[in-house]
Amino acid sequence: MEIRISKTKEDLASAFSIFFKSLVQSDKVTHVALSGGNSPRKIFDHLAENYGEEIDWTKVNIYWVDERCVHPLNEESNFKMTRDHLLSKVKIPEENIHRMRGEDNPEKEAKRYGELLDKQLPAENGVPEFDLIVLGLGDDGHTASIFPDSMELWDSEENCAVAAHPTSGQKRVTLTGKVINTAQAVAFLVTGENKAKIVREITRHQGDYKKYPASLVNPDTPDFIWFLDEEAAKEL
Repeated sequence: MEIRISKTKEDLASAFSIFFKSLVQSDKVTHVALSGGNSPRKIFDHLAENYGEEIDWTKVNIYWVDERCVHPLNEESNFKMTRDHLLSKVKIPEENIHRMRGEDNPEKEAKRYGELLDKQLPAENGVPEFDLIVLGLGDDGHTASIFPDSMELWDSEENCAVAAHPTSGQKRVTLTGKVINTAQAVAFLVTGENKAKIVREITRHQGDYKKYPASLVNPDTPDFIWFLDEEAAKEL
């Protein structure tokens, strides 16, 4: 695990974008799973503005780590946020965009998306292997859509599972732990002072860190990187 601290959110966006470009800059097709949330917005904007032409987006396939069970035009849709801030601004073929269908039956969609990953991605020990998975960190320590009250989903034998938000009950489709920990590269994007305590506990294995789903992210790769701004890193 590596920790990279940037002074500001803008600096973090730049640092991650450089990392992203280096990872996808090859002749082979790259499979990337993205997350929603607040932190990626500025990063997606930066990627689109500064690397729209420098990256060969025809070689990049985009997937999602999780999706709320809403229509793709709903403001809560992770797909919509990514489309608005990144995909609509770069020359990526429509067939390279593999969205989770939040408007469909959650159980059926989790099965369909899991099968899609088996079909589209190379496998490592029978598990779909992403080149990069980008994760966020919730105030409660959740990542993907695996929350503290449903951590058993992490160990699901399926590629995707159906989760429910602990407060609203809103259903979501999410990747499971075996897929996340099989990726060749995993990047956490975390900003804000409100995340500092959780970041310290998870990365330093302090306090009740094991109660946080994000503590279960432990891929067997040197490219496991926490990208933090100074506010999120202030307790390290």
